[in-house]
Amino acid sequence: MCWISYQQILLIAYPFLFLRYILEMQVYAVVTPIKSGGNRLKMKKTELLTSKHGTLLKPQNYLGSKGLILFIALMGMFIPLSIDLYLPAMPTMAEYFHTTTAMVNLTLIAFYIFYAIGIIVFGPLSDKYGRKPVLIVGLILYITGSIASALSTSIYQLILFRVFQALGAGDVTAISTALVKDSFSGKVKSKVLAAVQAMSVLAPMVAPIAGAAILQVAEWREAFWVLAVIGILTLIVAFMFQETLSKEELYDGSLGGSLIRLLVVGKNAGFSSFLFITAALAAPYMAYIAMSSYIYENYFALNAQTYSFFFAANSAIAVLGPVIYIRSIGRLTPRTFSWSCFGVSFISGLCVFFLGNSSPWVFLISFMPFTLIEGAIRPFSTNILLDQQKDDIGSASSLINAVHTILGSIGMALGSLAWNNMIHGLGIIIIASVLAAVFVWILLLRSKVTVKGLI
Repeated sequence: MCWISYQQILLIAYPFLFLRYILEMQVYAVVTPIKSGGNRLKMKKTELLTSKHGTLLKPQNYLGSKGLILFIALMGMFIPLSIDLYLPAMPTMAEYFHTTTAMVNLTLIAFYIFYAIGIIVFGPLSDKYGRKPVLIVGLILYITGSIASALSTSIYQLILFRVFQALGAGDVTAISTALVKDSFSGKVKSKVLAAVQAMSVLAPMVAPIAGAAILQVAEWREAFWVLAVIGILTLIVAFMFQETLSKEELYDGSLGGSLIRLLVVGKNAGFSSFLFITAALAAPYMAYIAMSSYIYENYFALNAQTYSFFFAANSAIAVLGPVIYIRSIGRLTPRTFSWSCFGVSFISGLCVFFLGNSSPWVFLISFMPFTLIEGAIRPFSTNILLDQQKDDIGSASSLINAVHTILGSIGMALGSLAWNNMIHGLGIIIIASVLAAVFVWILLLRSKVTVKGLI
């Protein structure tokens, strides 16, 4: 019998240690300049979490500030865990179900499509019925889908049950983003978004390692049992969570009217344009998710365990993305930050296309800069986009996450095409996505459309 190595245990534990560091960092989340003798400026750290409620706009008697951040971070890990935990098993799942790799990839694509639908539907519903009841419904859907997936006896059943799991995950994602806007403001909101993003990119580092470890002692089904347990634990915390919307803040229109609020938010040209620009980079990253196991295991002939370490190394570099975003606040203008992201992403795409075939290490190093930018631009853009709306935060959260998901699904579909060379295909997807984003970005800058905070 193969036992889990201590290296695997350390890598799996790392994100939780990192989250502890993030939570401690939130205690001193704002640095403000003060005058001293000689008109010199000194930087003074302002303590924020001075009480149980800390900086919260709405009290959380049971969770408190740190507990709520931990809760939101845990929900932010749902989507990467749901996708990446069984990635190492995908090549063997095709043999298990006696089917093609394209059919196995449908478990990813179908999940991502219905994940987007879940985001679109449940976000506006949370504006009408409240965050907590809608969140509980979503978690029950997720747990049910996870258990049913673990019991699947055919690839068609697995695809179907992944749909239920995806709808629940979409609910959780929409609520988690809205909670940041409900509960925090100003620079603290920016830092919480960065912290949550850091955890969402750490999860892909842990998931394939945990998945490969599971394969050493069990089979792919256990990955879904693990997801079910995570869902149950989150559901328990959800019952401790206190509603962040008062009765006066709930949307008092009809059920259909709450969904129509999506169109109201979407009609904001600045919101929609900037959302597309930044979400375009989700397509190459999700293409990489769909292609990575085949590139490393089939093209470079690595085993599932070695692949999981390469995948984890790429995810580990993504942690620096939110850190770079935090450090850039006050140092770079949003426009300069955006241009820098586009430039680094384009160079990374060129490196993947021209150099990625050389070795697994060269491929990893070529793609890492793009991963870094994807980790940085998500909290940056989400912070700006949430500031465009005073009301309809659930709808805004839905659109933000849904557009990222839809473009990510397109990236997955493109990655699943029959490329003669998958690495060249990934390079093409990166370059094309960056060029599309830059084209719309230039149009936005030359237009009269105003985007609050984008100066």
